[in-house]
Amino acid sequence: SVPCRLYCEEEKDPKRRSCQTVLAEALDIVVRSFAPILPHLAEEVFQHLPYKKDSEGVFRTGWIKASSAWKKPGIEEAIEGACAMRDSFLGSISGKNALEYEVIIVIEPGLLFELMEALQAEETSSVSQLNEIMMASQTTLLSELPKETPADANIIKGNFLINMEGGFIREDSSYKVIAQPIAKAKCPRCRRYTADSSSTPCPRCLKVIAGKASR
Repeated sequence: SVPCRLYCEEEKDPKRRSCQTVLAEALDIVVRSFAPILPHLAEEVFQHLPYKKDSEGVFRTGWIKASSAWKKPGIEEAIEGACAMRDSFLGSISGKNALEYEVIIVIEPGLLFELMEALQAEETSSVSQLNEIMMASQTTLLSELPKETPADANIIKGNFLINMEGGFIREDSSYKVIAQPIAKAKCPRCRRYTADSSSTPCPRCLKVIAGKASR
């Protein structure tokens, strides 16, 4: 999530900086979009941007200049697929705190699995992009159900239609989502259930704190 990246990661961590970059780019596009209608407001926003010194103003710097680098094949489909799985997960816990759960996502080898791997390279992670989207404390990505899955486990099944390259690539993929209470303690710093003890920060937060102390 955005708050976790901004406030929990180390100051110069790529995850934090990339989040700041996206927010700055989004603000730039939004302000330029309403500038013709609300010129004074748009100009005031530009004059108070902390990362743009000696700005020439919104009207002297041209129209929207979105870089083509932002358009990466598969990213939109990966996010939409992850959001569909998140909806399945949240629907299965009936309004309970998502951070109190770990999620297991099972997808057969194929395009959808590869898209999810782009969001989470590790099998299990509490800091991946996929886990941030799922809003859980930990997410595991597998190609088959774990052998130790309880017989009474609540397995939510779903389908996601991948439509890429203007319909040239289409694949209807199925997935399974299993939500189970996480056994770890709540981290006093990031508030995720990823710590060994409620009085000790989780490994990610300990690393960040150690980095700050060494500077």
